[in-house]
Amino acid sequence: MRRDTSLHEKTGRYLMIPLLIRHAVLVLVLLATGSTAPAPTAQAGEAPYLVLVSIDGFRHDYPDLYPTPALARIAAAGVRAASLRPVWPTLTFPNHYSIATGLYPAEHGIVGNRFPAADRESWYEYKDRTTVQDGRWYGGEPIWVAAERAGLPAAAYYFVGTEAPVGGVSPSDWRAFDDGVPGEARVAQALDWLARPDETRPHVVTLYFEHVDVASHRHGPGSAEAAAAVATVDGWLGELLDGIARLPVARQTYVVVVSDHGQLPTRLDEPSFVIEEVANLDGVQVVNHGSLAMLFLDPAERERAAGLRDAINARWEHGRAWLRDEAPAAWHVAGSPRMPDLLVQADPGYTVVSRAGGEVKLTAGDHGWAPETAGMHGVFLACGPGLPAGRRLPAIGAVDVYPLLLDMLGLPDGRGVDRESPLAGLLE
Repeated sequence: MRRDTSLHEKTGRYLMIPLLIRHAVLVLVLLATGSTAPAPTAQAGEAPYLVLVSIDGFRHDYPDLYPTPALARIAAAGVRAASLRPVWPTLTFPNHYSIATGLYPAEHGIVGNRFPAADRESWYEYKDRTTVQDGRWYGGEPIWVAAERAGLPAAAYYFVGTEAPVGGVSPSDWRAFDDGVPGEARVAQALDWLARPDETRPHVVTLYFEHVDVASHRHGPGSAEAAAAVATVDGWLGELLDGIARLPVARQTYVVVVSDHGQLPTRLDEPSFVIEEVANLDGVQVVNHGSLAMLFLDPAERERAAGLRDAINARWEHGRAWLRDEAPAAWHVAGSPRMPDLLVQADPGYTVVSRAGGEVKLTAGDHGWAPETAGMHGVFLACGPGLPAGRRLPAIGAVDVYPLLLDMLGLPDGRGVDRESPLAGLLE
């Protein structure tokens, strides 16, 4: 674990701006103890705190299928959406960054886990730290950057984009992703950040847990291993809630839990559709995900895209190919030169590969199917001051979370998009 001071030191130390807390009604310490004693309200001018937690691959119905007492505490004290609808593609990196920015991938630029620049010369690789930490790939203003620019320091124990200086700004503290760090250590560090003195205490803290996604890929959603991972992560959430409840800032703290996508079983008994068997892939760079394939053509070859689309659709019973600007409008992929020239999307459970015996390793569970597929939907839960207790919300989208995060912190919305969030006005 480390702090990268070379990227994050600011001139002066965190000039705190006065923000008016609306009114303190929910107290995390009461969740932990069951007490009904009235709590003192926050003093005017004290800035609120936000803990944004992501559970990778946590499907929307898991809180109903498995015992999740910590999530139940959050839902009882605050709000829970029926589901969190992901953006296309339903992959980890674009969805996390859409949650963080309130923008679609075509708008913020992280259009996949792996993708080329518009000129097809350089590539963003989610496993390559040099690109992950290169702020030039990232657009928009993620919540931690918005906070830092307002004088509210942020700290990140993982979240897509937190390792890079976005617009020249990074969290004051951050950690490079390392899946060997136990979840309890991540929680302990988050609580340590929130226990700092006023002048250095972060007002935005992000946490990320990959464990449910890993277990669901390897063993399938619904497996004993996936259920165990759900219980483990919920236990860490319980530790987080209990720890926050013991802090002086408990009454000023929001906890928001999201997931980037859900999971479905892969139909391993069905053969994958092989693109190479019906179309010539010379001059085409393919990013394979099993559930979908992204085809990037060399600039001089782009006139071939329509022919490739037609060849695939003429032979495929369990999926469809779209040109980028002809894809479903709800996917919001048109107009971005970083998006693939051809989107090849399998039906839920089915798979597609560019070449037989190629680089794709199919897993028992997966994601990446179309965002309207219910099994791809994740979770959204939140509690904190001003949120109604026990409110159930309809399904919301990944891009709908960001305006509420800004509202929690009292920050303006600088996205420049005309898009109303169904969470508008949720804070009382």
